[in-house]
Amino acid sequence: MSGTADGADRVARAALSRLTEPGDPRVAALVAELGAEEVYAHARAGRDLHGLLPELAVRLPGCGPDRELARAHELGIRFVVPGDSEWPASLADLAAIEPLQALGGAPLGLWVRGPLRLDQLGRSVAVVGSRSATTYGGAVASDLAATAAREGLCVVSGAAFGIDQAAHRGAVAAGGASVAVLACGADRIYPAAHRQLLDFLAREGAVVSEAALGGAPTRVRFLSRNRLIAALTQGTVVVEAAVRSGALNTANWAARLHRHLMGVPGPVTSAPSAGVHQLIRTGAATLVTSGQEVLEVLGTAGEHLLDEPRGRERSRDRLSRRHQRVLEAVPLARGAGADSVARTAGLSLLEVSSALAALQRSGYVDQDEDGWRLAALAHD
Repeated sequence: MSGTADGADRVARAALSRLTEPGDPRVAALVAELGAEEVYAHARAGRDLHGLLPELAVRLPGCGPDRELARAHELGIRFVVPGDSEWPASLADLAAIEPLQALGGAPLGLWVRGPLRLDQLGRSVAVVGSRSATTYGGAVASDLAATAAREGLCVVSGAAFGIDQAAHRGAVAAGGASVAVLACGADRIYPAAHRQLLDFLAREGAVVSEAALGGAPTRVRFLSRNRLIAALTQGTVVVEAAVRSGALNTANWAARLHRHLMGVPGPVTSAPSAGVHQLIRTGAATLVTSGQEVLEVLGTAGEHLLDEPRGRERSRDRLSRRHQRVLEAVPLARGAGADSVARTAGLSLLEVSSALAALQRSGYVDQDEDGWRLAALAHD
């Protein structure tokens, strides 16, 4: 077993993990108040707590936490609970905010398959988005994840099709760490098509779930899973999300937990990016367009600072304002006299004559029998 938590507490939490649904705020509140052992003892004795007994009673006959923990050990899965040295301190923030859609609270424990310890997620970023990702979205998610991974951040996502898959693969391809948080049991492969990816993460990173072993993925479990993705990481990047998207639920949790929330813009006509655009438009999310910008948002003061993007500097940009004004008054095709240039520039003939001579020496203008005209350097 992992860490230093009390054995009886671990067994009780494993039992409650089987008896209750992930993210039930009533259970989280009772465990925080009474302790997992006492809540489990009340359930076994048939004593009702806040109306939970009818729900617990359905699963009590098949509940064997010692047997379940032994089976997890055989499968190479550890049950990490509060009090273990590996337990992520960031999950405590979930207890401090109100439930969302009747879900919330810190998890009872986390079933973990893989060598990566959860207390190593201090430098991490979640990359989430649409299952129906476009080619653009998948490429951006992969690039963002790769850049973050190369800088030592662990990339966390949900192993779903689309953006999640691209994020995991980008991090892995860059030689970095990645964690998949599932809505089903950590011993299950979902989606089945991602067996190779999940098996790799279980060997090199981690596959994490709040649901008991064998638990099936359900809509409610996906929603409860989203709060863990947000709570485990420093910030969440949303890459493509329609106006009704599970990724926006993760974004909502990130904002409520006061984590950094970032959004990648797409084409303004793209329905898969409409939800992200709404986050950016309302100021809920910071606009990011590259992995370097994500690093700048998540970095400490003075870290990963980016230069302000600027267009290519032209040689004429280095001219004084007066000389630029004269240069702009010189025609391109037909030559013009100094007096004509002076009228166009709105400057005195003496000043313009001096400026034209200087510009000629620098190669910006030429003079012939027709007058002054722009030279090749002026077009640079």
